[in-house]
Formats: sequence, C-alpha cells, structure tokens
Amino acid sequence: MSVQTLQQIAEKRRTIYVLNKELPVSQAEISQIVEHAVLHTPSSFNSQSTRAVVLFGAEHEKLWDIAAAELRKIVPEDKFEPTANKLNAFKAGAGSILFFEDQAVVRGLQEQFPAYAANFPIWADHANAMTQYAIWTTLAAADVGANLQHYNPVIDAEVAKTWDIPANWTLRAQMVFGGIDAPAGEKTFNPLEERFKVYGAN
Repeated sequence: MSVQTLQQIAEKRRTIYVLNKELPVSQAEISQIVEHAVLHTPSSFNSQSTRAVVLFGAEHEKLWDIAAAELRKIVPEDKFEPTANKLNAFKAGAGSILFFEDQAVVRGLQEQFPAYAANFPIWADHANAMTQYAIWTTLAAADVGANLQHYNPVIDAEVAKTWDIPANWTLRAQMVFGGIDAPAGEKTFNPLEERFKVYGAN
C-alpha cells in the first residue's frame, strides 16, 4: 500500500449518520477489523487497557433502546422528539461497537509508576481514541459507514448489567456502523497555518 492510498483512506473516513442494516462485508469481517485494531493499536507502557464489545442485530438495537429509556428520565417529554429521532437513526444501523477502558490496568500502572500516576488515565484515553480511529478508518476502507457517539455515563449502568461488563471497565464511546444510505455532508477545514508548524527543515 502506498502512502497516497493510506491518505486517501484517511480522507474517506467520515461521520456517516444515515445508515442501514445492509453491510457490504460479513459480520465476521467486522469482528476481525475490531479484533485487529484492539490487538495492534499502540498504548502507553504497552498497557493494552482498551476493551471493545461488538453488538449486531437485536443486541445493537437493544443498546439504543437502553439509551432512549435512560434519556427519557432526564429529557422533558415535550422536548424528546429530536432525541428520539437521533436514537432511531443509530438504531437503523447494523451494529455498534462499545469502547471501554480497563481501570484495573490503569490503577496497576499508577501504583507501579507513581511519578506518572496522573498521566495514566490520559494516556489510556489516547490509546482508546487511536483504537477507535483505527477501526473507523478500516471500516471506511471496507465501505462501511460509521459515526461515533458518547452517551456515557448516562447509559453506563444499564450497559454493564445487560452485557455483563466487568466492574472495572469504564465506557468511553459507542461507534454505530452499517451500510451507507446517504454520504457525509461537505467538510470544512480551519486554516492549516493556524494548526501546523515546522521548524528546522532544510
């Protein structure tokens, strides 16, 4: 694979909201994509603290039913329709990936290396985010649409109970994926000169 090909795939990765249940690849291939990223994404001190759970079909739909039920407890009924529409759009996808951080690993590193204790939760989230990006970009290469959501901590307790999640796993994000019913909208960019600097180049 050339550098240009890799960059083209990175550009192809977009937030796709209008999804359907018709995946262009098998569920086994989706699982392999997630497994590969979890295995090969780097982490600080090789902590390997990121955890992932893949939900297909009815299990995926159950996640967004949980989100709806929990949000109804805090969103006024007369203002709930936009929230319901958004959750139904997620539910229309083919599956979801739940991303967690294993706090037992983080705490163990804090105890082992107390001088860096304050940084280990930050570094763990860096590794989690890199795993999310690796999966999202690979899904894009496979023509699978995806978007990333953060309904934690509102849904944490019910998610843990429903899928028997270990108590030391903390939910960080939810990635919805599926077939693409409509492409992403136009993407705008802030001026690159405000975001990028080079020093010392010949």
